[in-house]
Amino acid sequence: MPKINVYFSDFFKVDPKIIKDFGAFNISLINDLPLFIDPFLLFNSEDTQYKKLHEEIISYVAFLRDRSSNGKLSKGLIDSWFLFPEVKQNWFGYSIVGNGGSGLGHEFAKALNASFSNILSNFGREDITSGSHLEKLCLIKGGVGKDSVSDFTTNLIKSYLLNYTQKFSLEYIDSKFLKSYKVDKVEFNYQTRTWMSKTFTLPTYNGDFVLLTPRDILTKDDTWINRNEMIADFRDICNSIPNEQLRDQLSEYFNRCLPVDAKKKDFESAADLVIKENPSFIDYYIKLKERQSRSAHEKSMDKVLESESIFIDKVQRLIDSIFEQHSEFFVKNQDTFEESYNRVLFLKQVIENNNGYRVFYLKGNPIKRESDLQLMFRLTWFASLSDVNSEVDNGRGPVDYKISRGAKDKTLVEFKLASNTKLKQNLAKQVKVYEKANETKKSIKVILYFTDEELSKLISVFKELKIKEGKELVIIDARPNKVSASNVKED
Repeated sequence: MPKINVYFSDFFKVDPKIIKDFGAFNISLINDLPLFIDPFLLFNSEDTQYKKLHEEIISYVAFLRDRSSNGKLSKGLIDSWFLFPEVKQNWFGYSIVGNGGSGLGHEFAKALNASFSNILSNFGREDITSGSHLEKLCLIKGGVGKDSVSDFTTNLIKSYLLNYTQKFSLEYIDSKFLKSYKVDKVEFNYQTRTWMSKTFTLPTYNGDFVLLTPRDILTKDDTWINRNEMIADFRDICNSIPNEQLRDQLSEYFNRCLPVDAKKKDFESAADLVIKENPSFIDYYIKLKERQSRSAHEKSMDKVLESESIFIDKVQRLIDSIFEQHSEFFVKNQDTFEESYNRVLFLKQVIENNNGYRVFYLKGNPIKRESDLQLMFRLTWFASLSDVNSEVDNGRGPVDYKISRGAKDKTLVEFKLASNTKLKQNLAKQVKVYEKANETKKSIKVILYFTDEELSKLISVFKELKIKEGKELVIIDARPNKVSASNVKED
């Protein structure tokens, strides 16, 4: 059986166990995986090298603080000191397809530079928290999120990641897969105030180098210190403030800012007003997270293990099944619709008839996120002549996948869960809108259901809309104990 290359271990012929024993994550070189570096895991680590990396991050941000406080910076200095590309070579993040991202552009630089005059004015000199935290920046407003913090962190520890990967590569990877690369912005020289480049021997793929990242500094979904939690727990954080006068003032002001019938966005707006008037609130939130830090590594590792289970172990099982049962996958004279339909049918066959439904269960519970389902499908889309783009947005909202071979042969594929509250609305309108925006009449809707109740919902929706299963509408039964769903296919 031929070996399909999806993961780092496949491309560079290394036993996955060696990668794991080294402490690294076995990344996919087909698409980014939704993980990122959390700087708190460096701060809170018992590893002295990680602690040193966090101190270096804080030192650089303090350098930016001091330069900003000296007056308005020129565009050239802002570009040199504040702007960073995404380190796409680590294959982490939430890029739409492949591993390309936007990096840290002028919006990030502007937000960071402006913050030094208010929220971050005491950065590096905090007297409430036990340390300084880069994540403060993403607590200021919703526009600067975990991606920005992670990209900034990754850039500032890039030297460590390059050396880490080089060490692994020279020891475990055949030299025919390695190449010498001169990498920009590796180390900052505080004497000349310039970034320096350095040369490394690294694994090479598609004309670029690849980076490995230690598993124990990764997380998923959100950083340990994050804005969503800070807003949601606003009152609890207020109650944790030891200064009784400040505590009562913040609580009173917050309640006064809320309308009578407050909604989620009202809570966020009220919290923003309080924080703007009392920036120390952020430090009290961070102090609370520092006190709870014993859980940080455990929870992050649980997320890493979950990601390995879903996006590596389970996807690998799907891939292996292709070659055991579906060699017709690789017929080259199909158009994109037939190719896409065959891939979807393969997924249906494996899930319904070959115990493949198990890959969509984690610790006995079904995977209920459409984004996870979509990414699993993307990782099995290989050995194809077609161009695969996901979340293509042509002005009418994103569609999961556009499979194309030139301008005249395009097929849209959209995955939905039967539990989606907007499923009926989506079935009625969405795909036709997407077809028009993408100038194609070929599309496939795939719906996955996990329970009898979800099946009943599908039957009801199908009857009401007068639609049935066919090549353009495929349902997949992911129930552990299956009953015939043939009545869904009837008019």
